[in-house]
Amino acid sequence: MSRAQRLAMIVPPSPATPSQRRQCQLLVIGRSSLHYQQREWLTEDLVLMRLIDEHHLLTPVYGSLRITVHLNRLGHRVNRKQVRRLMR
Repeated sequence: MSRAQRLAMIVPPSPATPSQRRQCQLLVIGRSSLHYQQREWLTEDLVLMRLIDEHHLLTPVYGSLRITVHLNRLGHRVNRKQVRRLMR
C-alpha cells in the first residue's frame, strides 16, 4: 500500500475511532505528514531560477554573492539568502 493511500485512510478522531496519533502508529506514518503541505513555486521564483541558471551556465565559478549582484543589476531586488535558497 502506498504512502498516499495510507494517509487517505486517516480519519478525524471521534469516540468510535482511535486518535490520530494511534492511527499514524498503526499505519506507520509520521504524524507530521498529516499537516505537511507542499510548497507551490511562485512565478517570481521561477523567473529568478531561470536567470540564475542562464548566468551560471555562462560563468559557473560565480557563487551566490556574485549572482546576487548580477540579479540586482538586472533590476531584481533579491538578497543573498534568497539566491542561495534558489540555487539549491
